[in-house]
Amino acid sequence: MENNEERILVLDFGAQYAHLIARRIRELSVYSELVPYNISPEEIVLRRPSGLILSGGPRSVHEKDAPMPDPQIFDLKIPVLGICYGLQVLVDMLGGEVVKANMREYGKSIINVDSGRDFFSGLKSSTVWMSHGDKPISIPRGFITIAHTENSPYAAIRDETSRLYGVQFHPEVTHTPDGVKMIENFLFKICKCKGTWKLESFIEKSIESIKQQVNGKRVLCALSGGIDSSVTATMVHKAIGEKLTCIFVDHGLLRKDEANHVLETFKGLGLNVIFRNAGDQFLSALSEISDPEQKRMIIGEEFIKVFSNVSDEDGPFEWLAQGTLYPDVIESAGTRGGLASKIKTHHNVAGLPKDMKFKLLEPLRDLYKDEVRRSARLLGIPDSLIRCHPFPGPGLAVRVLGVITGEKLTICRDASAIIEDELLKANLYGNVWQAFAIVGDDKAVGVQGDERTLGHIVTIRIVESLDAMTADWVKIPYDLLERMSNRITNEVPGASWVTYAISSKPPSTIEPQ
Repeated sequence: MENNEERILVLDFGAQYAHLIARRIRELSVYSELVPYNISPEEIVLRRPSGLILSGGPRSVHEKDAPMPDPQIFDLKIPVLGICYGLQVLVDMLGGEVVKANMREYGKSIINVDSGRDFFSGLKSSTVWMSHGDKPISIPRGFITIAHTENSPYAAIRDETSRLYGVQFHPEVTHTPDGVKMIENFLFKICKCKGTWKLESFIEKSIESIKQQVNGKRVLCALSGGIDSSVTATMVHKAIGEKLTCIFVDHGLLRKDEANHVLETFKGLGLNVIFRNAGDQFLSALSEISDPEQKRMIIGEEFIKVFSNVSDEDGPFEWLAQGTLYPDVIESAGTRGGLASKIKTHHNVAGLPKDMKFKLLEPLRDLYKDEVRRSARLLGIPDSLIRCHPFPGPGLAVRVLGVITGEKLTICRDASAIIEDELLKANLYGNVWQAFAIVGDDKAVGVQGDERTLGHIVTIRIVESLDAMTADWVKIPYDLLERMSNRITNEVPGASWVTYAISSKPPSTIEPQ
């Protein structure tokens, strides 16, 4: 990006939502990038940002070694917005007081707007998403309150002269319905942005960057059959052409009939694809393993073994390209100095062995799923791939709870196929983010054919989301749930009960493991 283009810098204090802030800004056609919380004022001036945002974070400003920015950033005459922990940093560093709250606020809350100008222009009371244990009890000189909640008298504050703003809630998450409007107000009313950045420019620059990074070497691209790896492969192919070879591995943990479907799809994309059936290898390595973190680590290691064998036979390949997205990175807390709390290890991030011989090529590492889908359309990828529900790289290993057995795998695979089939019949498949079955070791008594049976409990999980960082369970019509349940208990041997998961993310995750 050229230095004369407008940009917003998001200072990363380790929040699970930090990169989501940057993504929301890019949605509004303003370029944004995530930078370390301790970036120097000199570096900020060099990048010439239109504004700064201080992200949330898992720490307290009272903790020893709590992450704090250089105080000189507040003297740069650049608009600043502190979000959650960022608000507390703003208050603490500029002379206010932050204390441990007597009543924590987690989840949805109602703010009452006290000043409907600039940041809250066009808004009054609004639902917002809170996630904090500390709160200000006094604010710095020059600041005023511009919104409050029942428990937070300083839910939003501003110093209009210095253009410093802070909010105790998270405007970047979908649980804050007017959050995008608030961010838009900050960008265009306070930072005076014009909105000139487009996703097309990201694709063009990424393709050029791939070409320079690879520097004529051969690349092996891991295909999963999903949109992430498909976009990755297409971009790498545009950059280096025949220097790219793709590999699709059946690790025995795929959806029903997925291997055949994936291979047929990729034939039409003009990619050179190698197929390896390694189900026995993966399932043998996973036998007797119940811990989900171990499963993910083992799967990452086994993938690299397969890729290394292919490199020895058909290579050599210096680079390994994969469709890593930012939710994978941020939940694995693998690249941010230990500030982010690890939610789970993703097999393609922290699950990769440290001694692997490939260099990693991850052109989508800073994107979210909806941005990848938009990129796919711009690249001309078939709609059937774009609409397909996300499927985790570890496959059914993270949907079969406990030790993986052949019976549980079959139940999970067949039940998931029924769920997707019923959604397609009801014309609802494209309206939800993800739908699948979960199977564990819990069993329940059923009656089938007038006989007592003891079968597995199958849990249906259907969520709606934009970015996979937050998600809501879908209020599926009862008659549709009934059809799914009836088909699963009648058509899937070993299944006796069906339940429905009604947890949102947060506090849960989308995948159970």
